[in-house]
Amino acid sequence: MHAFDVLGDPVRRRILELLTEGELASGEVVRVIADEFGISQPAVSQHLRVLRESGFATVRPEGARRLYAVDPTGMREVDAWLEQFRGFWEQRLDALGTEIARGRSSRR
Repeated sequence: MHAFDVLGDPVRRRILELLTEGELASGEVVRVIADEFGISQPAVSQHLRVLRESGFATVRPEGARRLYAVDPTGMREVDAWLEQFRGFWEQRLDALGTEIARGRSSRR
């Protein structure tokens, strides 16, 4: 599955947001996602599997629990694709910085 297909789903994006806060047990992820999206444990597990198989999340066993964390591998594909567009917004941000600096100096 392509990285943008993975990230196109709001449930998977939310799971990744949760995982950026640190490693979480699958039960914790299920609790939050089921509450926010009203989906079942098997549905959340399916999303976790997609994230894992697509390189966006890792899982490690700890006793009976499964702990999930963000895997930066999937984001590298997104970052590589976005690289071709960075010039568009970097130029604009540089120009904005110049305008802000001009505004500050004209107020003095």
